[in-house]
Parts: sequence; structure tokens; C-alpha cells
Amino acid sequence: MTNRQIFLQHVGQTSQAPLCLDIVRAAGSRMWDADGKEYLDLIAGISVCNLGHCHPRVTAAVREQAEKYMHLMVYGELVQSPQVLYAQKLTKHLPDTLDSVFFTASGSEATEGAMKLAKRHTGRSKIISFNNSYHGSTQGALSAMGSEYWKQAFRPLLPQVIQCDYNHFGQLEEIDGDTACVIAETVQAEAGIVKPQDGWLVALAERCREQGALLVLDEIQCGFGRTGTLWAFQQYGVVPDILLLGKALGGGMPLGAFVASRSLMGKLTHDPVLGHINTFGGHPVCCAAGMASFDALIEEDVLSEVSEKSELFGSLLNHPSILKLSRCGLLIALHFDNYDHNKKIIDQLIERGLFTDWFLFASHAMRVAPPLNISEEDIRYACKIINEVLDSGQ
Repeated sequence: MTNRQIFLQHVGQTSQAPLCLDIVRAAGSRMWDADGKEYLDLIAGISVCNLGHCHPRVTAAVREQAEKYMHLMVYGELVQSPQVLYAQKLTKHLPDTLDSVFFTASGSEATEGAMKLAKRHTGRSKIISFNNSYHGSTQGALSAMGSEYWKQAFRPLLPQVIQCDYNHFGQLEEIDGDTACVIAETVQAEAGIVKPQDGWLVALAERCREQGALLVLDEIQCGFGRTGTLWAFQQYGVVPDILLLGKALGGGMPLGAFVASRSLMGKLTHDPVLGHINTFGGHPVCCAAGMASFDALIEEDVLSEVSEKSELFGSLLNHPSILKLSRCGLLIALHFDNYDHNKKIIDQLIERGLFTDWFLFASHAMRVAPPLNISEEDIRYACKIINEVLDSGQ
């Protein structure tokens, strides 16, 4: 049997029509399949591989840590240097009120931990999220997802979780004395790149403070320089009570985290003890990889070029078939008239060696979210192929 046949027969599937690209190697912004075909990656593992595939500093860190130790016991009595050093480094690049990191194995688990912490701290159970938001697929995170299409088959979910409209000032009145927390993406990614309107995040934060609710900002996809600043919330004049991280956090390895103040995080240590635990969160190899990637992101001055590269994409992708181009740094959506048209374009691009996809809540829009260190030459090449496919009428 071929790898593709084994994949279809023995690996749990997420759709009835997987692409089945048999990728055998990846480096930088490129991937190669079993037939030797080369692809320029415009997805970066859904914003995971911010520095591309197999960055030498990351792979070296993985090898070095794997030779020392891998899994011991993540949460308990053991101090493990990759975990504690990465936590220290992250908090040095965050506001003073975000000085305690609880590592998880994924962004979904980070959402779950934040929801528990908010309920534990406030003694309340009402949670507010937003339509067209994505915070993970576990049942608690799914409860906060802003789309009934993805939720309806799995109900009943958590009670007292309601959705409001993102960027709607009037609906902030829904935040009341029963609200434990509000969970919002700083920039809505799967909605097709929706940025907060001027003043809306500030108004959201103020309403949360007035009502004693915690503000949870999800930067699982838009953090780590994806929007042009290290953290997207830096652009909007707010600081969350809890910050959700994932995807690029692990430098290509599975890692998530929720970050809060030390005093707030301490609520999980008693009544009950072990208020939140997991087996693999903060895994030493994952933390070593993540810290190496984070160091490279800062030290190689990758952030300084994100806005310029975003502008280059914007200037080159002005084809009349693109009804709208939404972007925030290197988080870009090309909007077409419908899903079928978008899917035909995506399929043709993959055939031409450009790897991309669509958005969960904006299936008519094509995702462009390449590694942040993609070269100008590769940007121009990608845009050339996209425009050629659009010219062909696909």
C-alpha cells in the first residue's frame, strides 16, 4: 500500500475529500512531495511555522534537548529548564501584569484553561464570545466558537456561553455582573481577517472592568509577529487579563499557553489543589523548540519586515476578480464571490505549486499567511502565479 492509501484507511479523517499530498520534506518556505514536486507554502502550518520549516536554530534546539531528556513529568515537582526559561523569556516581552505562563499542549487546551481560571476567579459561569470566532474544537472551546454550523452536531455544549457580534459597541451591554469572562480574538482570523474598529477593544476592556469580568484575548493565530507587532493587542491600546497563545509558540512543535498575573494564576493551586493539570503541556522538547524560534524571531529582526511584506502582497494582488483584500500584517484574505470559485482557484494554485486554503467562517476567501521570513522574491513569484490563475478565469 502507498502512504496515501494507508492515510485514507488508517488515519482519522477531517473531511471526505482530503488533498492527500504526500509531503516528505520541507525547508524554509518550501515543501516537497513524494514525487519530487515543490510547493511554495503560503499557509505556514496555519501560522505555526512563522520562521518557515526546519529553521536551523529550532532543529538544533530539538536535537540538543532530546539528547538530554524528553518527557519526565510536566506538572508536579520537577523544575525543567526549557519550560522555566521559556516562560521567563515570554514574560519579559509581555506587560508586567502578564507574568505567569501555564503551558498546555495546544491552543484549544489554553482556551479550556482560561475558561476554568475565569470561572474559578469570579465564581461566575457566564462566558461571552463572538460570532465567527475560533478558539479550538474541544467541547469547552467549541462552546465559545462563533458558528452554529460547527457546533450543532455536538450539542449539548456548555450552558451560559453566548455569542455577540464582533465590533458591535451596543452589544457590549451583554457583559454584566454574571459574566466570568469575555473571549475575543484580537484580530479575527477565520472570519477572513477582521480587525477591531477604532476604540472597540478599549470599550470592551472598559466594560469588562466595570462588570468585574476578565478579558481573555486569543492571539493563538495572530500572535508572535503575525500582524506586524509581537502581540496584536499592542496596536489597540489594551492589555488582557488572560492571553491565549499557541501555533507559533512551539516553533513547529505542539505547544499552547494561557498567560495571566501570578496572583490570578495562583487560584488554580487550591480549592481544589491541581485545579488545572495536563500531561504534555510545557514538554521540554517543545519548549526548547519554541524558545529557539522566539529568539530567532527577535534577534533576526523578522518583525521589522512584516508590514513591508504585507504592503507588497497588497500592491501586487489587485486583480479585478479579488472583490476585497483584507490584511493585518502577514495575515491576508483574498475574497472572491463564492466558495466554489475560491476552491477552483485554490486547486489550480496547488497544481501550480502554491499551497494555500480557505477560512472556516469565510469559505469564499483564500488564505495567504506565509512564513514571516518569506523572501521578497518568493512574494513576487507567488503573486505572479496567483494573478496568472485569475487571468485564466479559473
